[in-house]
Amino acid sequence: MVNKVILLRYGEIHLKGKNRGIFENALLKNIESATFSVDGQAKVLKIGGRYVVFGFCQENSNLLVEKLTKVFGLVSLSVAYETENDAEKIIFAVQNFIKTVDFGSVKTFKAEVKRADKCFPVHSTDFEAEIGGVILDIFPNLKVKLSQPDLTVNIDIRENGKTYIFTNKIACAGGLPVGVSGKALVMLSGGIDSPVACYLMAKRGVQIAAIHFHSYPYTSKQAKEKVITLAKEVKDYCGKFKLYCVSFTKIQEEIHKNCKEGYMITIMRRIMMRICEKIALKEGYLAVVTGENLGQVASQTIESMTSTESVLNKIPVFRPVLTYDKLEIIEISKKIGTFETSILPYEDCCTVFLPKNPLIKPKIELVEKEEAKIDIEFLVEQAIKNLEIIEI
Repeated sequence: MVNKVILLRYGEIHLKGKNRGIFENALLKNIESATFSVDGQAKVLKIGGRYVVFGFCQENSNLLVEKLTKVFGLVSLSVAYETENDAEKIIFAVQNFIKTVDFGSVKTFKAEVKRADKCFPVHSTDFEAEIGGVILDIFPNLKVKLSQPDLTVNIDIRENGKTYIFTNKIACAGGLPVGVSGKALVMLSGGIDSPVACYLMAKRGVQIAAIHFHSYPYTSKQAKEKVITLAKEVKDYCGKFKLYCVSFTKIQEEIHKNCKEGYMITIMRRIMMRICEKIALKEGYLAVVTGENLGQVASQTIESMTSTESVLNKIPVFRPVLTYDKLEIIEISKKIGTFETSILPYEDCCTVFLPKNPLIKPKIELVEKEEAKIDIEFLVEQAIKNLEIIEI
């Protein structure tokens, strides 16, 4: 019997030694979640260093492939024919499989056998020659070429008693399974950088949540909806997560009314950090993540970032795009599908009451002097009390 399946491979997990099982189980859970979101009948089986998705409706195969390429931890996948580890059955499966392949301009090929099942009675090189002859019987105009052929027909004979036949390997997202590196809270604005920061943290196995600060009615409802859309666009990579929406209007009004103009952005960012830390400590997030990029704007100098994070007492700040060139960040945003949403012309709260000459190198003692003019503790507590939580 021949079944159409999706064969999945992981990469970095191979290096994990005694902890490897933790990573494999996390990856299995994430694969199951991705497949179930497309096809509730699909099942996932782990075989050695592989996973196999089977039992799905064939009409869903393309969508399943697209979804699985975004699962961190996987390095490649192949749509394959599955049969038993029996030479005659494998040859029969190859005959059927090869008729489904679009040869197009293919003129040369080779058969490549990997025999993980050492009990299989035919040696790899002998079986490659036999499979090559079978293919030539069907397509006599093809030529065998062992080095860099136009097409490679792979026969992967596994220890679980199954053989997988495929041609293409489709690249996946790589990285580590989401969830193996703890949880973090990402500051998600409506710009290009912060969705990329979400993606990069998830790629290193971090389960993210996101927090967004808005200043309605100074900013529009569309600005908030834009951020919700961005959150949904990174969900395929990051998995389900919470989006904490914080009204920052009152805080900005108080800063604008009581503090020197040049300090506004610095004080805003420091209050945002205080809010983030309180939520993180309550909800179990281990770090705050930002999309800050060194030197990009006034609030992203070393001095500004030092001043901003100095208010945190118990958790660190991670800045995954800190050293990226802006064009590199844009390239990633296009790859993950957030760029077009990020450039929609809806302003975020950082554009409200924007000073003409923001401080580039703020001195912490002077910032603290300006902060003393407002009741920060009260403002932070009120903002947290009234936050909105959206499940993404």
